[in-house]
Amino acid sequence: MRLVQTDALVLHAFDYRETSRIVRLSTREHGVVSAVARGARKSTARFGDGMDLFTSGIAQLAMHPTRDLHALNAFDTTRVRAELASGIARFMAAAAMAEVALRFAREEDSGQVHALLTDRLDQLCGAQMEVAPWIALQGVWQVVAALGFAPELGQCASCHRELAPDQSVPFHHRAGGSLCDSCARTHPGGRVLPSDARAALGALLDGRTAAGNGVGARTAVTLRAHQRLLREFLEEHVGDGRPLRAFAAWEQQGVKGASSALRGATGDVVASAALLASP
Repeated sequence: MRLVQTDALVLHAFDYRETSRIVRLSTREHGVVSAVARGARKSTARFGDGMDLFTSGIAQLAMHPTRDLHALNAFDTTRVRAELASGIARFMAAAAMAEVALRFAREEDSGQVHALLTDRLDQLCGAQMEVAPWIALQGVWQVVAALGFAPELGQCASCHRELAPDQSVPFHHRAGGSLCDSCARTHPGGRVLPSDARAALGALLDGRTAAGNGVGARTAVTLRAHQRLLREFLEEHVGDGRPLRAFAAWEQQGVKGASSALRGATGDVVASAALLASP
């Protein structure tokens, strides 16, 4: 048994027996871990408000070397993100990010996923509702990149030939991203990625770019197209066959917005999003 103290973020929590809770934590030094907080439903001295979803704090863990479920001995809260519950767009965006991290992040990572999640959740707390989905898009894409699965955009994912930035290119999930016309002929089943959509995806992956900036027209139609592209990429590269329920609910919210926005969107925006979303 190894006793550790680490910065942690609550990604999921549920009651266990009469007095305890099981939590899934994103930690700075140990990746995503599962732990049982015995007596958490009775003891405010050791756990306080630390069992609330999306709360950050200092976790004191007893980590078992051969088990997946560790023991959470105490949690000192440092940040309660109650703002995420103040609007459905913020909460669903946060839940989608958390679900992807829970499903695909590992123990003993570099701390990059934890840093990304806490930063994006803090952004969501103060974000306007229309910006919240773009923050989540950026957060999930950056988690994917931190796990080593970022799509190739600037050069062909197969032959590594440079691609002109203003060029619409074939995009193939299994191949790993953008393709030149020659390689696309050997990778059937991709889609056309317009130059503006490719630039928008690059902006979302770029950690130096604020979410929502540099992504072109931020309409419900383009949001829906980017959500679909992200889901398909996740299913191809890091999926395990189980549905991403929170992501699906978040995407469905985008579908409702896209349906109403499509009627009033300009032709250029609709054309670009249609190319991105088409099979």
